[in-house]
Amino acid sequence: MPRVVTGKYRGTVLFAPKGDMTRPTTDKVKESLFSIIQHRVPDAQFLDLFAGSGQIGIEAVSRGAESAVLVDKGGEQISVIKRNLGKIRADKDDSFRIIRAPYDKALDMLGEEGRKFDLIYMDPPYRMAEEAAIRAIGKVIQYGLLGDDGMLMCEHASDVDFDVSKMSGLKAVRSCSYGLTVITFFCKE
Repeated sequence: MPRVVTGKYRGTVLFAPKGDMTRPTTDKVKESLFSIIQHRVPDAQFLDLFAGSGQIGIEAVSRGAESAVLVDKGGEQISVIKRNLGKIRADKDDSFRIIRAPYDKALDMLGEEGRKFDLIYMDPPYRMAEEAAIRAIGKVIQYGLLGDDGMLMCEHASDVDFDVSKMSGLKAVRSCSYGLTVITFFCKE
């Protein structure tokens, strides 16, 4: 079960969707991710695509992000996210917004609203990570969704193709490997 590592919701054990349709980010990977971006989190606008349980967005707000938008298309995932927000007593908190939609449709909606994010995290199914990153980055650029000093992070597998040269508009600045899991960090060029 995922848990909140630190901050105001520290130690809360979160629910996770059942089955093998989601793969919660491990605490080790999550701790490393937030260690890398820790100075960017306070007061940030955070977007969590393919949110699953919502644990990454919840962790961000726990660590001081101003808000998190949690996006997933699955009914069970949305139900789990709502349960987790209830568990941390943030189900009626303006810090969180849930969008039930495919990631690309959610990006269209957020773009049409004129939203900007400091941090965008995406954890697509590994088999489609490259395709999802290409499409998401295209929409992020199209709508100007990433702030000037913003960062987009994509979790993917080390044994599945993920060619950053196919991802135009943002520059890959770092990749961190944790066994089979890799997080690639992108910034504006």
